[in-house]
Amino acid sequence: MEWERIGTFIRSLEEPGTPLLEEIRREALAEDVPVIRPETGSFLKTLLLLKRPKQVLEVGTAVGYSALLMCEALEEDGRITTIEKYEKRIPKARENFRRAGRQERITLLEGDAAEILKGLEGPFDMIFMDAAKGQYLNFLPDALRLLAPGGLMVSDNILQDGDVLESRFAVARRDRTIHSRMREYLYLLKHTKGLATSIVPIGDGVAVSVKE
Repeated sequence: MEWERIGTFIRSLEEPGTPLLEEIRREALAEDVPVIRPETGSFLKTLLLLKRPKQVLEVGTAVGYSALLMCEALEEDGRITTIEKYEKRIPKARENFRRAGRQERITLLEGDAAEILKGLEGPFDMIFMDAAKGQYLNFLPDALRLLAPGGLMVSDNILQDGDVLESRFAVARRDRTIHSRMREYLYLLKHTKGLATSIVPIGDGVAVSVKE
């Protein structure tokens, strides 16, 4: 199958989000801030509607687009805790939460996710991993500790635009460390006892894991 054409077709079926979400998305893309792809956002919202989580943890806020998108799919008592390290993006994320009137339902924690995760207690019904891909491996032990039994963990961008499929010698030298770390991360998701994982080739690849 021609995956690029399939991806284009799937994206063509997506409906735009709310006017504010679309505005935030356009602003982010204009400033080269990564946001989740439309088909990935749709998939994420579907999982949220199925799971109906009360407590969601997001690792990687950026400008708050995905947190706001998730918030739309939560029930009124649902809450999101999101972590962001990049100082320049934090004020924009807070502003976007205020613009959407979601600042009471979304808690933004500032700092290094590896350190913040160690200090969290949880449990969280759902975790969305969408930070620096080379760090997923470091976040995993605490993410699994914080995930409630039966909880759902969603890891985005796990195919690295197809690079993860290649031999490490076929990718640029500067990308080999992140390439090997992502491969190890995916291996652990598939081989950790008590964790059931499916890898879905949508967007830039999504791993959906359930803590048994």
